[in-house]
Amino acid sequence: MELYTDTYYIHRILEGDTACFACLLDKYSRPVYSLIYKVIRNREDAEEFTQDVFIKVFQKLSTFKGECSFSTWIYRIAYNTAISETRKKKYEYLPIEESIINNVSEEEVTDMLGQTDNHQQIQMLDKALTLLPTDERALILLYYMEEKTIEEVSTISGLTESNVKTKLFRIRKKLFVLLKGMEE
Repeated sequence: MELYTDTYYIHRILEGDTACFACLLDKYSRPVYSLIYKVIRNREDAEEFTQDVFIKVFQKLSTFKGECSFSTWIYRIAYNTAISETRKKKYEYLPIEESIINNVSEEEVTDMLGQTDNHQQIQMLDKALTLLPTDERALILLYYMEEKTIEEVSTISGLTESNVKTKLFRIRKKLFVLLKGMEE
């Protein structure tokens, strides 16, 4: 049970009680690390980027306006940190032709990706996720694994809600194509 709200701790920190930052760190360090690790797939980098996120959070805490939840705000910082750091490293990703993606029906995608009770399917899906560009993997992870709403994903990513929906639709099709390729 939480004794105080995030807002309480934020106000205390901004008033000079910086020791209260430990409460926010305790609450959010694991979910932030988890998100970053799932996006970049490297433990050491995820630890380093998580530290970077909390340094940024502490430095920018006064800019938090409360227009969204604190968790959404901190996820946005984590998302941007993970994406910008992976762009610097210029990872190679498997390109998929637009014509192949456009020829996949949503029904096929739903049938294949809906098999969450099949352990082998989940392992293949996890492998397929690693073949996606970081920003696409992050959107999928936020929506499906972190169970963020479209509105929250929009706020975190800086994309419009309609753009998030479109990207998720196309990424699901990409995953379908990747999974089909793994089966062959």
